[in-house]
Amino acid sequence: MQQPINAPAIEMKRFDALTGLRVLAVTFVFIYHNRKYWRASLHPEILRLFNELHIGVSIFFVLSGFLITYNYSDRTIVNFKSYAQYIIIRLARVLPLYYLILTAYYLDPAFGKLHFSALTYTLTHGLSNRFNLNAIAQAWSLSVEMCFYFLAPLLFLFQEKRGLYYLLVPLFLFTIFVAIGQLWHYVNGNPNQFFYPLSFILDATIAGKSTDFIAGALLANYIKKSEGNLFFKIHHKTLMGFTGIFLTIMLISCFQNESFNHGYQHPVGRVIFMLILPIFIVLSIAGLMFEKTLLQRLLSSKFLILLGNASYAFYLVHISYVNIRIKRVWLGADRNFIILWLVSIILYLFFEKPIYQWVRNKINK
Repeated sequence: MQQPINAPAIEMKRFDALTGLRVLAVTFVFIYHNRKYWRASLHPEILRLFNELHIGVSIFFVLSGFLITYNYSDRTIVNFKSYAQYIIIRLARVLPLYYLILTAYYLDPAFGKLHFSALTYTLTHGLSNRFNLNAIAQAWSLSVEMCFYFLAPLLFLFQEKRGLYYLLVPLFLFTIFVAIGQLWHYVNGNPNQFFYPLSFILDATIAGKSTDFIAGALLANYIKKSEGNLFFKIHHKTLMGFTGIFLTIMLISCFQNESFNHGYQHPVGRVIFMLILPIFIVLSIAGLMFEKTLLQRLLSSKFLILLGNASYAFYLVHISYVNIRIKRVWLGADRNFIILWLVSIILYLFFEKPIYQWVRNKINK
């Protein structure tokens, strides 16, 4: 029987099970990107499921919306100095490791060939349908993440008015992005496809992904204002949330028009993906926070916390440049899943974590 965690635990700024949840999310993404190698041996229904495991990125986005709002919305970000401190801390979390891998890519004569790009270093390449997969392909999601970091303080102002204002944000962003892209296209054809076409805006920009961040932010606001009373009353949140995620993935997969496609490309599948899936992710997060279950204990274990902390490094190395370099030396039957985790842990412990802590210490002083 599931037992709720005592209410004081709500006040903790760090939720170990949510760190462990990142391992599950990034493993989904790994399987999604490697499914083509197992295609011939997979049962068709399993392949349909794997085709939708890109939802691991959605889990990351919902988690970001929740954690940023929970940890920063009560802090005073009302002037340039406080805003700059907030942004610097967020940049220190994302950019150093990305820059390390990106620079190695450009310095490698077999890959980047010294063709450095300001777009990839500023992550603005993620706003272009032509450039968003350049260099480190998965960095498109970092562009989305950084857009949310810059916009989050504005959302914090909305919460002081009314949380439902959050629901207007996706519509506002979508309208702005579409207007910019269409105007650009009208003026000169928009050859680099910034904010264009519509499918790109929905699939790979903050305008299309904002429902994930908003869902997490609404959860954070509700918990902080109501002290989680509703979530104590709902039983089996973890079971309902993760079962709902699985069933939603299977439902979306029903709209795949071929065996190696995505169901969210169908209008109905897209609605489910953008509006229904985040609800179950939120319920899963609430369950991991307020219920003591076997899954919560597993995700809170020291080993999975370590992997969760290294999950950002794993995300950056699991495909593209680093993975290709490793595969030229060794390729295991697991597509180097274990080796990539070992590399990620080393990068986290000896590069990512020290730099991030150094920046935080400087800011705190």
